Amino acid sequence: MSVSDILNQKPHPDRAIIFATIDDAEHFSKEDIERIVSSYPEYEREARTRGIPSLGSGRVFPVDENKIKVDPFPVPRHWAHIIGVDFGWDHPFGAAKIAWDKDSDVLYVTACYRERQATPPIHAAAIRPWGDKITVAWPHDGLQHDKSSGLQLKEQYIKQGLNMWHEHATHEAGGFGIEAGILEMLERMQTGRFKVFSTLNEWFEEYRLYHRKDGLIVKLADDILSATRIAVMMRRYALPLGQEPDKRGQSDYGSEYGYSDESWKVA
Repeated sequence: MSVSDILNQKPHPDRAIIFATIDDAEHFSKEDIERIVSSYPEYEREARTRGIPSLGSGRVFPVDENKIKVDPFPVPRHWAHIIGVDFGWDHPFGAAKIAWDKDSDVLYVTACYRERQATPPIHAAAIRPWGDKITVAWPHDGLQHDKSSGLQLKEQYIKQGLNMWHEHATHEAGGFGIEAGILEMLERMQTGRFKVFSTLNEWFEEYRLYHRKDGLIVKLADDILSATRIAVMMRRYALPLGQEPDKRGQSDYGSEYGYSDESWKVA
């Protein structure tokens, strides 16, 4: 069965794609690895040395993952933080936390989460330890109403203690097109201004397989990457930990859940 066949199957907890790379070969020295990698044509290197398949008409992010990987480190509290989420049920719910070093304008993905067929209380419980006061950016489908409760999807997460931003994610110039967000991430990767903690295996699983077919992005196994894109496009609302911003616009559900114009703030 090909990788494409596996990707097109419905996700299952008993099935996963595991990559063994040349970096996992402990019997090779660093010098051996560099020699072997350099012996292959550049367009073949990731497939031959890291098992990354060439799918469709090409990868969305044709950047060597080693160029964006960094070892985890204690993130300074004064850096700006934001969380992005991508809602899902049959396809997984995804979340990513980003820390922004504004001095050097570098974004760091420091945490990620992915789970399918789980309810908002489960997802919220996994994300809250990242910082329950951190602003959470979300896509426009969060405005949809749940048939059983009548609540908008984003309201369900507010009830679970997440600090959902009062409007769905948009680019600073307006709109929420996917390609614009992808281009911004790619430009940052190419210029060294986008980094990901090397321990985030699920993030890199999606990164390796994120591809286009006939020029269009294949929306499959991209839940964490979508959450990352949403966080990147909303980074203008990221804040240092513990900082309380000016009050935000009041949404139509604020009074129902006890939020007044003065209380609708982030600590």
